[in-house]
Formats: sequence, structure tokens, C-alpha cells
Amino acid sequence: MLIQSEKLYQNFKLLLCAILSLTIVKIFLSLQLDLYSDEVFYWQASLFPAIAYSDLPFMTALLAGIGSSLNPGEPLFVRIVFILLSASIPLLVYWLASPITSKQQAIESAFLSLCLPLLGFLGLLAVPDVPLIFFGILSIGFFERAVRTNLIRFWLATSIFVALGLSTHYRFFLYPVSAILFLSFFKPAQRQWRNPRLWLCMIAAGVGLVPILWFNFYNDFESAAFYFVDRHPWKFDSSGLLHVFEQAVVSTPPMYLLFLTTVYLMIEKTRALFSPAALLLSFSLTNLIIYSVLAPWSDSNSTTIHWPLSGYVPLLVFLPESLRFIYNWVENKTNNSAAKILVSIIPAIGLCGTFAALIGIGSQAFQTPLQKVLGGEILSTKMAGWKQFTEHTRRIISDTSLDARPIIVTDNYYTGAQLEFAGVQAEVYTLDKSKAVRDGRIRQYRIWNKHEDGLIQHVHKPTLFITEDSTLTTLEKHEIVQEMCQYSDELTFENELNLFNRAKTYSYYSTSTLLNPEKSTRTESSPCPFPPRAWIDSPKAEAKLSGKSTIGGWAYNEDLGIKSVHVMLNEQFIAEATYGIERNDVVTIMNVQNDPKIPNLGFKAEIDTTDLENGNYWLELVLINGQGNTSLYGKRSITINNP
Repeated sequence: MLIQSEKLYQNFKLLLCAILSLTIVKIFLSLQLDLYSDEVFYWQASLFPAIAYSDLPFMTALLAGIGSSLNPGEPLFVRIVFILLSASIPLLVYWLASPITSKQQAIESAFLSLCLPLLGFLGLLAVPDVPLIFFGILSIGFFERAVRTNLIRFWLATSIFVALGLSTHYRFFLYPVSAILFLSFFKPAQRQWRNPRLWLCMIAAGVGLVPILWFNFYNDFESAAFYFVDRHPWKFDSSGLLHVFEQAVVSTPPMYLLFLTTVYLMIEKTRALFSPAALLLSFSLTNLIIYSVLAPWSDSNSTTIHWPLSGYVPLLVFLPESLRFIYNWVENKTNNSAAKILVSIIPAIGLCGTFAALIGIGSQAFQTPLQKVLGGEILSTKMAGWKQFTEHTRRIISDTSLDARPIIVTDNYYTGAQLEFAGVQAEVYTLDKSKAVRDGRIRQYRIWNKHEDGLIQHVHKPTLFITEDSTLTTLEKHEIVQEMCQYSDELTFENELNLFNRAKTYSYYSTSTLLNPEKSTRTESSPCPFPPRAWIDSPKAEAKLSGKSTIGGWAYNEDLGIKSVHVMLNEQFIAEATYGIERNDVVTIMNVQNDPKIPNLGFKAEIDTTDLENGNYWLELVLINGQGNTSLYGKRSITINNP
């Protein structure tokens, strides 16, 4: 017995070391990574305390605000509560499993929780999944104890954590649904419907619905409509059938097969009327099956691979038993050595998947050196470059004739939120009607008075307008600049910020006087600084050039016109094109209306490739508009191949 206790103690110390190591990695990466768009929104929401917001109840914003209050402006502290909650999850898995299985298997379950990449990675980002899983495990654990012992303290604890879970995310609804299915279809549990403590628990847990109901009642059920109607196409998409395979990839295939084996074992235990197995299986399958069935009809534009995570957590309790089952099966088929290797490889691959997820996200903090190795199109820039962006914005404000506290207007909500998080001293507003709508947050910005209605309260003030060009098509950029021109007496292009080899680009515009578009009109003498549009007709992408070759196409700039067109190869100027060739076809097809040089929008340049070494080149245009502003356009790969 003493030897067994010592072994348990040593194993528990190893578990704590693993948790501590993973937590240190998350803290290190959190120090390096800028906030993701969701994270900075939840931080921004924490500045406006409420019991619910347009997309979620209060919990995530509350936790982000608590951490940020410790050290404002630092991404780590926005995430710190989430990191601590995620560090406790393996211990909660141990707590969940210990009364159901042996202490040794409970420790193993806790360690295996680190080997599920989606769960082991949890906490690096300040997102709702962290408190959702945290309150979910506590809800399941106390519910299992309440059903088994009928002690009032367990029923009350269940109601508290269900209420907190419902105050976190709509997806938590599946937890009480799972409990109801268990109580309805597992015969030994059906007697609980006659238990007044169950009903007390359900009534108390219902308090968690108050934030969601409050927001929806006072906002035309817009939040619920977004999650259950507007967000999803509700049309069959065959790509959704890949959901199961995607889950296998993100879980790592060996771990996914281990989870399937666990489901099989738990079904057998349920048939044997083992109540804990039936209870945990209900929580697991409700989540896994619903998301799998709905995958072909649900939102395919957002990252949804993490949605079924709540379905894997209950299976962790019996995962060690599944490993032993696999070990015995392989040992009978082959030998002891092969069985040991296999049951060691399965969690090892899962743990590697966890660190791969951390490295994949963390790589964004090291954009500049990694781009030299991996190229510019592999790494994400969603959590990188925000510090450079906010510092550049401060310099723009100080270097221009704007007021020290100008009005700032952005084309997307998270750009504005990043400026506020960095402490840029300005009133920040957004004209976002695209991503804010897709993310279900446009109503919130209107509630906060940080959209059009709030902006027009600052007429006659100097304003800085910022667009994140790397997220916009040319048409989208044209539309947002045109809209901002309606708010400006004279919108002037200031400069452009390029980060990470143009993977992230911003344009800055200023106006000395902000207008109310409903009460003012811009004069004819104030052209709108639209972005230029252009096309290279020849050579085609991946073309092979030799001898003398022609670079030809068209370019125009509404209101401003094109002053000159230059040709670059590998970022080196090689020729100035002849601009002003008649192109009536472009005027008609592109519906050009106000370019001063209509219809003479074509260009042509002759280059002698024999002056260049053979090899691959990047061909790009440099457009200079009527105001003297420069834009790069039409980057494409060509090959020079002279005999």
C-alpha cells in the first residue's frame, strides 16, 4: 500500500510538472503575441460592463477585464485568467475521474487531457472556450456526484456552475440538454424526475439564462438570430461531410481512434447499467453528434473545429481504460513490446499535436525571421504587427497638423479596438459594416455609440481615417473610401504602412473637418482619394520572356487620375511605361466615370530581357496618381529565359 501511495505521489508530481511546463510556454507566447480580434473585442467589452453583449453573455469580457486591470495595455494580462483556468483543467479532469475510476487512472486521465491538442492548447487565447470547458467540467462533476449521493450541496453546486456556464456562451446549452437526455433515457436515472432537489437545481441554474434573455428582449432577439439563423447558410454544403476527418486531424488520428474506442467501451458499460458511464456518454455524444450532423449546414466561414471540444472531455475519464484495452488486444495479436510501443505512441503524438498548435499560433510573434525561411504566405498575421501599427499611428498624429486627440475612424472594428487597447489618446469609431456583421457585433458598436451615430456627434473636428488594406479587395477599398469622403470636407492621403513584406498594409487619410453626411455635401474641388485600379494584360502570370518583351495593360484612378506607371522586377525599377493609350473597352467594362484622362487609360513598356540574368522574377507595377501618391499593383511571377 505504501509503495502504491508513493507511486501515485510521484505520478502526481509528474502531472504537475507537465502542467507547469505547458503553462510556462503559454505565458511566454502570450508575452510575444498581440491580441487576436476576438480577444481585443472582449477586452473592449470589459470597458462597458453589462450582463450581456451582442454576441455573448458577460463572462468572457469579465475575465478579460479582471486580468487587464492588473496591468493595462499588456496582452499577457488580458489572457492571464484564461491561462490559469486552463492550467486547472487537467486537475479538474482528475477530480472528475477520481470517484469513478481508480486514483491512478484519474491521474492518467488528467495527463491525457494535455495530449488532446484542442484542450492542451486552451488558454493561450482569451476566448470563451476556456471558461466554457472550465464550468462544463465542474457542472458534470457535481452533477455526477449529486445523482450518486443526492446531497444538497452537490445539487446546489451543479446549479451554480451551470448558471455560470450559461453566462459564458450559447454553446453551453448542450450541457443541460445532455443532462436532460441522460435523466430521460437511462432507466436507473429516471427516478430523479421525482426528486425535488433536481427541480431546485434546474430552477437555480435558470438564473444563468437571464443575461441572454435580457439582451435579446431589449434588442429584438438579434443575438439569438445571429447564432441560430443569420450566421449559418442552412443550405447543404458537401464540404461539411469532412467534419469527422477534420476532427481526426486536429485531435491527431491516433487520439481520435482512442476516443472512438472509448465510446465503444462506454456504450458497453451503459448497457451494463453503469450510471457514471451513461452520464458521461450523454454529455459526450450530445456534443459530438449534434456538431457532426449540423456541419454541412452550419457556418463554414469561421473556425468551427473547436466547437465539439466539450464532447471529448467526458471521454477522458475512461481513456486510460481504453489504452489498456488496446494494449491487451495488441499483446494478444503480437507481443508485449509492440503493445507497449503503441500505447506510448498514441499519447505522445497527441502531446506533439498540442505543442504543434502552440508553435503554429506562436510563430506569428516571429514573423520577420520566419518569413525569410517560410515565405510570406504561410504565416498568419492576425496576432502580429499591432504594436508597429499603433506606434505608427501615434507618429502620424504627432507629425501631421491634426489635433493631439483627433477623432479616429477605422474600416473594421478590431483595428479601432487595438488602438484603444494601446492607449492611443483619441476618440475611436468604426464604419465597419462587413466583419462586424459577420461576427454579430455591429449592434454592440451601435449600443456603445461607436458607429455612425456616435461619429457624427463630432462634426467640425479633425479626423484620421485608417483602412487595413490587406483585408480589403480593391472594390471594398473603393467603397469604404467613398463612404468616408462623405464625412470629410477634404480627405487627404497621408501615407501607407507596410508590414511583413506587405502581408499587412494600412492606409492613413486625414481631414481637417468632419462632416455629417446627412447635412453636408462635399464640393467639386475636393476629389476623393480613391485607390487606383489596374491590370497587366501581358505578360500573363508564369509567362516565359526572352528578348525584347512588352509589358502592357491599363490603369485608372477615379477623381485623381494616373500621373505615371513604372515597371519593377524584383522590387527594382526597370522602365517607365508610356501612359495614355486609348482604352474605351476599359471605360465601358470597369464603368470608369471620373478619371481625368478618360478614355486614355492604357499603358505599354518595352523591356530588353537580354540585359537581365535568366531566372524567376516578380513583376509589379508602381502607380503614381494625380496627387503624387504611390501604389504597388499587380504582382505576378514571370520567368526570363534567354538562349
